Amino acid sequence: MRMSWEDVVLIEGGRNSGDPAVVTVNCLDKAGLGCDLLRIILEFGLYVTRGDFSTDGKWCYIVLWVVPCPSSLLVDWESLNKRLLSCCPSFLPAFYLNQLTGGSKPPPLYLLTVFSLDRKGLIHDVTKVLCELDLSIQRVKVTTTPDGKVLDLFFVTDAMDLLHTQIRREGTCEHLRVMLGECCISCELQLAGPEYDIQQGRSCISEEVAEELFSSELFARTTSGDVSKVEKASITVDNLLSPTHTLLQIQCLDQKGLIYDILKISKDCDIRIVHGRISASVKGYRNLDLFIQNEDGKKIVDKGNQVALCSRLKEEMLHPLRVIITNRGPDTELLVGNPVELSGKGRPRVFYDVTLALKTLKICVFSAEIGRHSTLNRQWEVYRFLLDESPGSPLTSNRAKHDIVDEVHRTLMGW
Repeated sequence: MRMSWEDVVLIEGGRNSGDPAVVTVNCLDKAGLGCDLLRIILEFGLYVTRGDFSTDGKWCYIVLWVVPCPSSLLVDWESLNKRLLSCCPSFLPAFYLNQLTGGSKPPPLYLLTVFSLDRKGLIHDVTKVLCELDLSIQRVKVTTTPDGKVLDLFFVTDAMDLLHTQIRREGTCEHLRVMLGECCISCELQLAGPEYDIQQGRSCISEEVAEELFSSELFARTTSGDVSKVEKASITVDNLLSPTHTLLQIQCLDQKGLIYDILKISKDCDIRIVHGRISASVKGYRNLDLFIQNEDGKKIVDKGNQVALCSRLKEEMLHPLRVIITNRGPDTELLVGNPVELSGKGRPRVFYDVTLALKTLKICVFSAEIGRHSTLNRQWEVYRFLLDESPGSPLTSNRAKHDIVDEVHRTLMGW
């Protein structure tokens, strides 16, 4: 029986208001497909209430029950369907030829330049419009001038792959002009120049700041503050239940991006999830049962490999993001770091969530930047925000700086 593209991704809305939508993916399998799908689900602001995975190595079947979070979020389900479909292997021979010749080319990068009058929450408002238009922010350079103006440089890619058309570029700028209103001075969108590639290889932070942001001491301090979180984060490895699979039983605190983080590790470690069940959250905690195999289709029997895998998973469960506030001369700087996939993709919606937290706290951002930094075992995406400490700013009033870190953490990790 021939299968049509319409049957690959199906999205069925809930019967009643508040019921989860059911996303079904039924397609040829490929390495890391689950991670790629969950990344898109997270990009669209959807929370996975429960899920099931199954594959025979050639064909996979995935069912996810999802709800918008917050519930007031308007989801473009048609766009979601197209984005999920774009991840699925094609039935056509051209797809496999493309895989053998090195895979698809990265999407073209465009430079969005926004020049406007400054106001509180401006960076988040621009970011929100870009997210709604299916534009992914790859890099940012935000600068505030002494006369109260802001120059925003957003390096973006287009999930719809339409920015090469004039109508898409003009439509994007028009959305931004309407949102900015009288504050807008100019808005331009064009293909990014070669200078972006030069900047990409540079570390965006000093070694001293990197040591503080990525140190094991920071990990110990943040996890020791929540003993229940550590105690209830457990991973059990069972090689007795199945003759052909290793069973991972995971229990941990439910948090934003949890399923994506776990599948990201399995993708980066070349672990194949043959069967998987994501149970509904109970009292704020999640249980996952994953039947896994090595890349060669065998169990994970080596104790060293088991320990290494569990260690990576536990770090993602307990501390998927690093957040600190530090002094840069007389100024205060907020830094957020998250590990990058081996494919080079960073975690979705981090810039959106951090700018939302700062807007909620009514903290103005003097400058902002997104860059990369490499440590011994991984690459990180680093978000830097130079915070305004002018008179009347919450930073100089009764709100302590550690409260800002807590609020950013809650926005990044909480549903």
